[in-house]
Amino acid sequence: KDLNILYINAIIISHSSSDLLPTEGSEEASRHFLQEIVNILLAYMCKLFKRSTKVLDFHHPHQLKEGLEGFTLELSDQPENLEQLLVDCRDTLKYGVKTGHPRFFNQLSSGLDIIGLAGEWLTSTANTNMFTYEISPVFILMEEVVLRKMMDMLGWSNEEGDGIFCPGGTVSNLYSVLLARYHFFPEVKSRGMSAIPRLAMFTSSHSHYSIQKSAAVLGIGTENVLLVKCDERYVLSPAADAKDRGLYPFYVSATAGTTVYGAFDPLNDIADICERHGLWMHVDAAWGGGLLMSKRHRVKLQGIDRSSSVTWNPHKMMGVPLQCATLLVRKKGFLQECNQLCAEYLFQPDKHYDTSYDTGDKTIQCGRHVDVFKLWLMWKAKGMEGFESQINKCLENAEYLFDKLKNRTDFLLVFESKPEHSNVCFWYLPHSLRNLPPGCERDKKLHAVAPKIKAKMMEEGLTMIGYQPLGNKVNFFRCVFSNSATQREDVDFLLDEIVRLGHDL
Repeated sequence: KDLNILYINAIIISHSSSDLLPTEGSEEASRHFLQEIVNILLAYMCKLFKRSTKVLDFHHPHQLKEGLEGFTLELSDQPENLEQLLVDCRDTLKYGVKTGHPRFFNQLSSGLDIIGLAGEWLTSTANTNMFTYEISPVFILMEEVVLRKMMDMLGWSNEEGDGIFCPGGTVSNLYSVLLARYHFFPEVKSRGMSAIPRLAMFTSSHSHYSIQKSAAVLGIGTENVLLVKCDERYVLSPAADAKDRGLYPFYVSATAGTTVYGAFDPLNDIADICERHGLWMHVDAAWGGGLLMSKRHRVKLQGIDRSSSVTWNPHKMMGVPLQCATLLVRKKGFLQECNQLCAEYLFQPDKHYDTSYDTGDKTIQCGRHVDVFKLWLMWKAKGMEGFESQINKCLENAEYLFDKLKNRTDFLLVFESKPEHSNVCFWYLPHSLRNLPPGCERDKKLHAVAPKIKAKMMEEGLTMIGYQPLGNKVNFFRCVFSNSATQREDVDFLLDEIVRLGHDL
């Protein structure tokens, strides 16, 4: 075994990338190099789930740019040998953030699914494009099957529905505005915004910022996105009138699982309003869509079947590796109608197969990454039952954290009611603030607590959680659960670590 390792090392040291496939006679060198890459990745993954390892080994930007222990970001003119490339791969993982660690609570997308990872490897190996059946036959059909399954879960009939995988929820939301505008004013596609009235969009004041970004990108203007007031849980209220401002209302975006609080808008109430006024109803379920996989929690999305379009990101609650995001549209064929430009070098109508499977003209993009396979493979591996169990566990972790915080005097919940999703928002109260009455003085001091704890937390690297202010609420911690590896002991550790880092503030 030792001789074999020495032999492999000798091959790697003496070769460069030009000695790998497709160079003739390079199969052995290529195999040994990739085996070493797999060994690096396996070692990383095995450590990833051990709680004795750090979430991150933090360095400031200038430190990484200057180079650390032989790791440099600079690019050389001459090729480096394979040994150096392996070192670079190890160091890249070493200095990165372990988002799959059970104690990473910082973002909505976390965890590492081994089946999903295998799917990503296969996808990259195939290295094909999703614009035509001609070059991506299996993946195109997989996309159709998966999207149909997701549309069935929304409650749409087989006669309804279309969809596409998108590079993230922001692009999915952009599509929804693009489609809604084309629905009411198809002439905008050829004549532009000058040919149509000034438009108005509605969304809650705590919807994702991508709704406003879509208005900016499409020439509607952020000032014409009317932010509707919300109740305490930031749920969309059924009231707004744009006509007094000379605007043409056409689109409403409801949120199923807000980014910060994890709140759900009342979809049936909003659907009633949209039907009454003839508005396009979009549901941004990028974060909350995964709850449709759970019999216990899908009631929170009641009314989603009445929407015109839906954003649903399996790379969030369902734990699929980034990126994996979808846009689902109730009107069949409408994506094609809105975006089609019939580029003749790709979409020839006289091909010998059914060209309705050439999906590229449905999209804004030309080249499109294969995002479906890892989700399809995970669905095969887990089934609905597996996803349901995974999602229920994440929400149980959130309830566990909520119950712990509710019974402590050194923490303060942002909301006294149980979380609707896996988001739990709270403040930590150091000893110096516990006897201060609520008010401006305490808020000013409390606002500085979370950033100071977060800075210490990143320097030590044992866990990671996000914070932010929102509205009139000063900086608070937001803990989110989407990692199936996280256990209650990790929740306990998080609270203990916050207390340890912040007790003397």
